[in-house]
Amino acid sequence: MSCIAIITARGGSKRIPRKNIKDFLGKPIIAYSIETALASKLFDEVMVSTDDPEITQIAQKYGAKVPFQRSQKASDDFATTAEVINEVLDTYQQLGRGFSTACCIYPTAPFISTELLQQASKILKEGVFDTVFPVVRFSYPIQRCLVQTPESKFILREPQYINTRSQDLEPCFHDAGQFYFFDVPTFIRQGRLMTNNTSCIEISELAAQDIDNEQDWKLAELKYQLLYEKL
Repeated sequence: MSCIAIITARGGSKRIPRKNIKDFLGKPIIAYSIETALASKLFDEVMVSTDDPEITQIAQKYGAKVPFQRSQKASDDFATTAEVINEVLDTYQQLGRGFSTACCIYPTAPFISTELLQQASKILKEGVFDTVFPVVRFSYPIQRCLVQTPESKFILREPQYINTRSQDLEPCFHDAGQFYFFDVPTFIRQGRLMTNNTSCIEISELAAQDIDNEQDWKLAELKYQLLYEKL
């Protein structure tokens, strides 16, 4: 079974300039994704999809391959992850290489581990799922969330749960934003990663962090140090 790791790292980043190669505790943040993918021993190819020469150079320095450049269309602000993956798989197909499974890894995912990738790969194969990815449990019951009205009032979205005990409410989860392990033929056929045959791995809130601004970046570094280093 041939398997490819696709690390998506375009050059443009509006909220954090040069985000995908910004220093994260001593090395470019993309290096964590590359090194973990290589160390997992799961992949026949670990590649970076990018439109940026500097990202290409750094990716190759840390052991990834950049066999072709990402197109301009797949590099703009509106390109979806699925479109980027599709372009990569199509281009490899034109080069005479096909893959049965793949893992799309985000370049700003320093918390991923070889163990988590290996667990996802095993679940994908043994459970015959289309996609497997990590999720984080919402710390507060979303059934009690508030929404704002046009009059600037805040009301319960689901008032029927106002007196329900927290432990009796169904747990809900959100995407950890780290990676997606998936079956390639199914992805090509359906054109999307999340299907009705998707499974997930719950990880702790400490082992994940959305990084959209400088404050998020500092929080991610603190979490990483709490997990893996001594502060």
